[in-house]
Amino acid sequence: MKPPQTLVIATHNRHKLVEIRRILGRIPFRAVGLDAFPSYTVRETGRTLEENALLKVRKGVRMTGHPCLSDDSGLEVKALGGAPGVFSARYAGPGCSYEDNNRKLLRVLKDLPPSRRSALFRCVVAYAAPDGRTRLFEGRVPGRIASEARGAGGFGYDPVFAPRGGGGRVFAEMTLEEKNAFSHRARAFGRAARFLASRAFDKRKRGR
Repeated sequence: MKPPQTLVIATHNRHKLVEIRRILGRIPFRAVGLDAFPSYTVRETGRTLEENALLKVRKGVRMTGHPCLSDDSGLEVKALGGAPGVFSARYAGPGCSYEDNNRKLLRVLKDLPPSRRSALFRCVVAYAAPDGRTRLFEGRVPGRIASEARGAGGFGYDPVFAPRGGGGRVFAEMTLEEKNAFSHRARAFGRAARFLASRAFDKRKRGR
């Protein structure tokens, strides 16, 4: 029996890698992160989440020789005209931490009532194959920005984002299983997982 094909999850973020592997479930691939390969960098110069996700997977394929998945996620706050959006990871400036971003967001929104703190979390997942083919998958979840950071789980904006349907809890107050039940990343990678499973099934059919 042939070993499963390697699928590179183009990230060095171990928290994200654990979350993505759990979402992908039992796909017919061996999912590995970038720590398994020589280090390289990608400049996220895209103007949209889609452009950045594609930049990362195309570079990943070139550097590893394997099919790749990667994502770019953004928090879009309605009262801020959709900001921080594509700049979510560096909202507080170059070299900022998750805590820096959360503190800045809470400071900017501190005088707004709950009715004006609506936000949307978007995730775009890109897939690239060594033959040059690419696909995009999107997941989104609406919610609100909390008045303060809460919880000890998750990463990124999880301590301040309360998704619709979450009972008022922020993502950081949920278990990984609870978060993956309806998060933006779970929805996008879930669609990618179904695509990968269908590709593997089609290959098995052609090989009969």
